[in-house]
Amino acid sequence: MRYDLFFAGYGGQGVLLAGNLLSYAAIREGKNVSFFPAYGVEKRGGAAMCTVVFADGETGSPVVGEPSVSVILNQLSFDKYAAKVKQGGICLVNSSLVERAGVALEGRELLAVPMNQIAIELGDVRMVNMVACGAYAAATGALALESLQKALKDALPERNHRLIPANIKAIEAGAAAVFSARKA
Repeated sequence: MRYDLFFAGYGGQGVLLAGNLLSYAAIREGKNVSFFPAYGVEKRGGAAMCTVVFADGETGSPVVGEPSVSVILNQLSFDKYAAKVKQGGICLVNSSLVERAGVALEGRELLAVPMNQIAIELGDVRMVNMVACGAYAAATGALALESLQKALKDALPERNHRLIPANIKAIEAGAAAVFSARKA
């Protein structure tokens, strides 16, 4: 199997860390991975995005014009990239910051999860990226939650390993939110 995803938001939301975490989780599952980060020149608040491709075999180019899945954390990214999700794909949206009224992504699943709200309820809005990673894993089944949790040691610098339990809660909350959203 081959999986590709596009992750987009603004600087400070942890988009690149999320891409790294997903990459390490895929590596832990024995997959080959291509990770392609990109960001604006601003220190905080500019565009931040990455593409992650993982597969049992060769991954090919990390540049994906029509991703199977997009994880979109802010309005600007939604307006710019949501329609690029390929037919049959999933557009996973942070409904705390993204207004989607009147937007129909025909032939694609638009899955809204209040990622910022969940992160705030867990005690830190900076965990929005971990909520998003858990939501991605639950929405796609591409990665096991356990792999994401174990990969936190790889993706986070050692000085932040004390935050792993909180990040695990955020990953689990993101996954639970997807299960709830699909039941509704």
